[in-house]
Amino acid sequence: MHATTPIGPTPDALAGIKVVELGQLIAGPFAAKTLADFGAEVVKVEPPGAGDPLRNWRLLKDGTSVWWQVQSRNKRSLALDLRTEEGQDIVRKLTLEADVLVENFRPGAMESWGLDPEKLIAANPRLIVLRISGYGQTGPYRDRPGFGVVAEAMGGLRHLTAEPGRVPVRVGVSIGDTLAALHGVIGILLALQHRHTTGQGQIIDVALYEAVFNCMESLLPEYSAFSAVRGAAGSALPGIAPSNAYRCADGGYALIAGNGDSIFRRLMALIGRDDLAADRELQDNAGRVARAQELDRVIGDWASKQSLDDVLAALDAASVPAGRIYTVADIATDPHYRARDMLQDIQMQDGSTLTVPGIVPKLAATPGRHRRNAPELGQDTEQVLVELGLTAAQIAALKARGIVTEARR
Repeated sequence: MHATTPIGPTPDALAGIKVVELGQLIAGPFAAKTLADFGAEVVKVEPPGAGDPLRNWRLLKDGTSVWWQVQSRNKRSLALDLRTEEGQDIVRKLTLEADVLVENFRPGAMESWGLDPEKLIAANPRLIVLRISGYGQTGPYRDRPGFGVVAEAMGGLRHLTAEPGRVPVRVGVSIGDTLAALHGVIGILLALQHRHTTGQGQIIDVALYEAVFNCMESLLPEYSAFSAVRGAAGSALPGIAPSNAYRCADGGYALIAGNGDSIFRRLMALIGRDDLAADRELQDNAGRVARAQELDRVIGDWASKQSLDDVLAALDAASVPAGRIYTVADIATDPHYRARDMLQDIQMQDGSTLTVPGIVPKLAATPGRHRRNAPELGQDTEQVLVELGLTAAQIAALKARGIVTEARR
C-alpha cells in the first residue's frame, strides 16, 4: 500500500483547543504561550488600564516591554475588569466554550470572584483548569505570597548555586516560574488525553516550589540514605568528574565534560597525560571523583596555556564535549541557533524588526509557529465579546462603565 499524501497544510497540533488565560507576569502566561505556539486559541484576560504588569517590565520599546513580544505572541487580548460581576459573568461565558483555563493568582482569589474552578467544571464538565501558585492549593503555606525566587530557594536550587563558602546566588532568569509553567503544560496535555478517553475535565494544581524540587535529581535520596546534604560546588558537578569550567590563556572559560569513561581517556590523551588515561584508579567515575581536584588541576594547567578557541577546537577534534559560556551577543550571531530557527525576526507595528526566540520543541509533522505578534491591551476585546453573543448595545454599555476597554491607539 502507498501512503496517502495529505491534502492541504497539516493542522497545528493544538488546533481547535480554546484557552482562557487569567494569569499575569510569568508562570501562567508562559504556559498559555506554549500552548498558543502550537495552535491553541488563547484569549488573555487583562485588567483595563495597565494590563499585565509584564507589559512594563525591563527594557521598553515604544512604551511596551520587548519581553511582551515573547510572552504573549499568538494570543488575543481581552481587557476586562474581573472585580465586577459583569466581568466575572463574561469569564463564565468564556469557560463554557473553553477547553482550558489557566490562572496563577494566589489561592482563594478565583473563589473570591465567584469563579471557583469546581463550579466552572460543573457548568462545563470538559473544562481543564490549570492553577499555578507558589505553594499549591493545599497545605499550611497555601496562603503565603509566592514568587519564583522564593520557590527556587524552597525547592532546593538556591542552596546549590554558589561558590563554596560564598552567598548563594539566584539563577539569572525566572527559572522557578518557567519550570512551573512547563509542568503545567505537561499537566494540561495529560488532562487532554484523559478527557479524550473519559470526556471529563479536571483541576491541575502546580506549585512553583514543587516544580523546582522535581528537578533536584538525587538530592533527597542521598540525604535519606546517607544524611548527605549537597552543598554549593561552583562550576563543578558534584559526584561527577571531571566536569568544570577551565580558564584559558585569553581569559575565556572552557566548559569541559570529560566524565564518560572513554571520553576521559580521550581527554587525557589529548592533553598529553597518557599515564592518567591508563591509571586503574581513574577508569570509572567513582575513582575520578576521589581525585577530582587533581584532575581539575591537570586540565586547568593545559587549558591555561592556550586560547579558548584553540582549546575548543582541540577538544572538538578529540570528540570531548566542551563549549564556551555564551552571552546573548554570542547567541544572536551563532549560526547553529539561526539554522535551527531559534532566532526569529518579526516585524513590529512601526516597521522595525525584532529578533525573538524560536519555538521548542520541534515537531516534525505539526511544528509550532509564530502566527501573530503579541496584542495591544484590549486589541481583541470587541471581537471576543461578539463571539460570545453580546450585542453592540451590551458592549457599548460595558465600555461606558470601564468594565471592558479596547486597544490603546
